Amino acid sequence: MNKIVKIAIALVICLMVGYSASVVTRPSVETWYPTLIKPVFNPPNWIFMPVWTLLYILMAVAAGLVWDKVKDQKETVKIALGFFLIQLILNAIWSYLFFELKNPMLALIEIVLLWLMIYETYLKFIKINKIAGYLLIPYMAWVAFAGVLNASIWWLNK
Repeated sequence: MNKIVKIAIALVICLMVGYSASVVTRPSVETWYPTLIKPVFNPPNWIFMPVWTLLYILMAVAAGLVWDKVKDQKETVKIALGFFLIQLILNAIWSYLFFELKNPMLALIEIVLLWLMIYETYLKFIKINKIAGYLLIPYMAWVAFAGVLNASIWWLNK
């Protein structure tokens, strides 16, 4: 299997996670979320879909580039992709906690774990393929911002 196929498979997986998160998110964005007090730096709702789509694409390319090194570094790649899958699952869980359960505090705890797993994935990826590691930096930054936003929403609405 060549690099492009690996990236394409990773892209399908990442976009499926994104889609599943949007299914959980969409009803609450129209009903519950507008009722919350939000900080002044809260972005407009329309920005989230294109940002997340871009981030899922960058994540998929990163995962595909790492996966492509499996013949050279089998165990290291398997561990790195294991961390990638864990953070991807945590990514989806956050939407469920925040939007489906409507629990910003629990989502805040989870987003800290998510960020730590992304950072660990970054550390693993950068040792295998520097570009793959660098592709995760916007994701880490956005999740850090999302964590601050999540904390602010929790604080303003407790």
